[in-house]
Amino acid sequence: MSLSREQIAMRVAQEFSDGDYVNLGIGIPTLAANYVNKDIEVMLQSENGLLGMGPYPTAEQVDADMINAGKETVTASTGASIFSSAESFAMIRGGHVDLTVLGAFEVDISGSIASWMIPGKLIKGMGGAMDLVAGARNIIVTMTHADKHGNSKLLDSCTLPLTGVNCINRIITDLAVIEVKEKAFHLKEKAPGVTVDEIKSKTAGKLIVAENIPDMVF
Repeated sequence: MSLSREQIAMRVAQEFSDGDYVNLGIGIPTLAANYVNKDIEVMLQSENGLLGMGPYPTAEQVDADMINAGKETVTASTGASIFSSAESFAMIRGGHVDLTVLGAFEVDISGSIASWMIPGKLIKGMGGAMDLVAGARNIIVTMTHADKHGNSKLLDSCTLPLTGVNCINRIITDLAVIEVKEKAFHLKEKAPGVTVDEIKSKTAGKLIVAENIPDMVF
């Protein structure tokens, strides 16, 4: 059984390390803010000028002026700082973000990502993704393993316009955790109840599978 968006976000949050400065992209990545391990300190950064983003607000906490880059209302953690988007992008471009988690339309075996444009369709645009894939020290993609038509998003070569080249290290989908290295996808974990054969059938790019693939643990 494939994971829900919230379960994917829970697994994403396990990638955070104490002291990390982390940027979360729009969509599933932003949900990870709700599942940060309470035993570690992580500073979440938003391109519109917030360092120290907290979880989504409750109905009583909503402040219409406190938003993330996706224009969703958020909270600020203790010690948060608010500044201009110019300073925020200087932080990203200067290599001061340890980890960014992005959504994607496609990722290929070389670690290239397509996340901003589908020809003929209205898409919001690049946003800060191009700066993030160039400036962040570690980049993880989270997405569904296949699109709504059942077509794999994990390919030998991306077919859509690229956001970044040879930059993705890890992919977390509703089916699996996959490392990208040596021109291949390497299966590391599978969602509980999902078989390796299902993952193989939904992965178009070269997939390397070791013995005894463990289930994700939440």
